[in-house]
Amino acid sequence: MRLQNRLGSSIAVAGVLALALTACGGSGDGGTDEAPAEAQSIEGADYNPQPRENLEQGGEVTLAIDEITPQMNANHSDGSVDTAKVWAWYNPQMILMSPEGEAEANPAYLTDWTTEVVDGKTVVTYTINPDAVWNDGTPITWKSYEQGWIANRSTEEKYVPNTTDGYSQIESVTQGEDERQAVVTFKSEFPWTEGLFWHLMHPKVDSPKVFNEGYVEEAHPEWGAGPYKIDEFDINGGVISFVPNENWWGDEPMLDKVTFRVLDPAAAVNAFQNGEIDMVENLTADNLEQLADVEGAATYRAQRASSNLLQLNAERPQLADLEVREAIFQAIDREQIKEVVWNGLGYTETEAGSFNLYPFQEGYVDALAESGWSHDVEAANAALDEAGWALNGDVREKDGQKLEGRMPIFGEDPIVEARAKVVQQQLAQIGFALEIDKRPTSDFSTVLTTKDWDLVIMGFSSSDPYGVAWMCQVYCSDSGLNLSMTGTKEIDKKIADVMTLPTAEEQTAAGMKLESEIMAETWGILPLYNGPWIAMAKDGLANLSPETYTGLDLFGLHPVENMGWTKDAAAE
Repeated sequence: MRLQNRLGSSIAVAGVLALALTACGGSGDGGTDEAPAEAQSIEGADYNPQPRENLEQGGEVTLAIDEITPQMNANHSDGSVDTAKVWAWYNPQMILMSPEGEAEANPAYLTDWTTEVVDGKTVVTYTINPDAVWNDGTPITWKSYEQGWIANRSTEEKYVPNTTDGYSQIESVTQGEDERQAVVTFKSEFPWTEGLFWHLMHPKVDSPKVFNEGYVEEAHPEWGAGPYKIDEFDINGGVISFVPNENWWGDEPMLDKVTFRVLDPAAAVNAFQNGEIDMVENLTADNLEQLADVEGAATYRAQRASSNLLQLNAERPQLADLEVREAIFQAIDREQIKEVVWNGLGYTETEAGSFNLYPFQEGYVDALAESGWSHDVEAANAALDEAGWALNGDVREKDGQKLEGRMPIFGEDPIVEARAKVVQQQLAQIGFALEIDKRPTSDFSTVLTTKDWDLVIMGFSSSDPYGVAWMCQVYCSDSGLNLSMTGTKEIDKKIADVMTLPTAEEQTAAGMKLESEIMAETWGILPLYNGPWIAMAKDGLANLSPETYTGLDLFGLHPVENMGWTKDAAAE
């Protein structure tokens, strides 16, 4: 599935499978006259994978995070990538995944996981490890699967899930041979079963009130389970830490303590430079130059499955009309934006044209190009003239309404501000007055979910490679990601029809075709770019970014208990 991420405040994001990067040449080479280094090809993940036998037992790790989100429930619509990152460290990781997207049951939680088709219906059976318990001693049983289905299947029952995709196709969840076995039966054949029931919840999360409100500024460590438990939780101070869980039944966690500190991206770079944190991510060419002299650190460059995008708030009267939104998107020059964002990296990528699939995935189609979009300032101005938006000085007006809007940016990164100014200049060419509203990164979730914006640059981050399976989460009228409010019930129905097709191949082909039609009918969300994921970590830190949605391991989801320090590093 997809979640909102902090791409409103950070620049280096998802890239294509093979990407070209140079060392900091040009403006990022420290002012030397040396020729830039030859571009290096990077494919897939780059996260220092190490078997447990190569790691030293013990040690601590301190990491940066943009915010400890007000909504701590990773299944809720207001949850973000940061929510899911924190969630993974003290809640069950039911499913593991390779960087390439091959899923498997986590044996600590599931002893068996089978899928079959019975009488034309897909049936999935989950057999739960008999040792698996929640932190309060409650056994992990089939009831959590049933409640997860109830909470995620619809928004009509007053639950507010981050997606109903997949769960809405389930007919029943029942007990199997005993309470440690859940049998999930779909209404028909369903090809995306491996993407469901990742974030299992305690059975006490059994009502809309508890699901929606129980985790607001509350972590509920007693409802967690896994190798680590919460040690310190200070949402105001911006710190959450984890220590080994005495109730854990699986492999011993390698680390004695893991701490996340809320840091603005610029502050995180300084903190890494000063040895205060052990890894820093989302690095730009300027960041790499600043950190070039840090000793005992390794640089990692990888692909990340994320899309950077621009959303328009169609609830605003000046943005309510389709022709206005289309004109705004026509004024956006994505190439100019990328030149600012990737200055000094020597990086290029295939155009980002879909929220269903990434260019490196089989079945990808540039849906944006198929929709008829192009960067065309002249056409945008002509469309606004025809729609009755007349220039009054430098800003267009219609019926006393100015063509204007406010776009928040988050953090102190100068490239984020430069990117916003480029958008501001581009929109000025069509008589749109854009106000840039600077906010701290810790405000991201609140600003986004309260719709305190007219335009916003942000990101969608994918947990898995299943693409079209999560199409409703992006485009449906009740989606927590499509904050543009441009979805319709008719679009919902078309997406639901795609989901009834029996095979992944059929759904992918139909979904890609439908995506281009939706874009042309709504103009609420514009893909901008993907990009590289660049990080630096202290030498010897291994199995980086074990959580889903983020990091250096592409679609990878690895046991958090395996993150640690190599024996060579520990001996130094």
